[in-house]
Amino acid sequence: MATISAETDYIQPAVTADTALFSVRGGELVALTVRREREPFAGWWALPGDYIRAEEALDDCAARALAEQTGLDAIYLEQLYTFASHYPGRWGRVFNVAYFALVPFAAVSPRNDENIAWQALSRLPRLAFNHEDILASARRRLAAKIEYSALALGLLPEVFTLAEVQAVYEAIKGERLDKRNFRRALLALDQLEVTGEKRQSGAHRPARLYRLREPSNLGIIG
Repeated sequence: MATISAETDYIQPAVTADTALFSVRGGELVALTVRREREPFAGWWALPGDYIRAEEALDDCAARALAEQTGLDAIYLEQLYTFASHYPGRWGRVFNVAYFALVPFAAVSPRNDENIAWQALSRLPRLAFNHEDILASARRRLAAKIEYSALALGLLPEVFTLAEVQAVYEAIKGERLDKRNFRRALLALDQLEVTGEKRQSGAHRPARLYRLREPSNLGIIG
């Protein structure tokens, strides 16, 4: 909550660290949310986050809030942007330092709690505070980052087809991608190697299977 300094009359805003934690489930981009138990916005869904404590580093605050509210830790968080908001009454001005992360859905297990839920970005409930803006900005950053990095490849199983890779990219970007251009750009990253095996899917001809050259270097889970 914001306070006013008696010495300067300047507003001393509250600072929070909030995390947009993404994954892909069933071909859709999803984000982890928690239901708030107290005002403001009691009962609303929100991103995991908390006010920074005295002498606590911002990165530590984000990691602590995520662990306390969802049971998840050892997640590599990247700082996104600082958002400024003003709320009426005693809540006042708040600076939200936002973080984001991308994790394999099957590799993380949030605490079993009815107040923790993965939400599809295509069907988001109304979120508390300015968290819809934070999610939208985090998705744009994530979609831009996968254009030049191998980050999204960390969501794939041990072996996979190029069609499965494209499905992950399309879920993150929220758009259909040209098959030929996508595969050319993907293979140019030099992160994949052919296994020598193929997979039959329906009436289509068997597709080549690939694996990551160095899966430990993707840096999506610390």
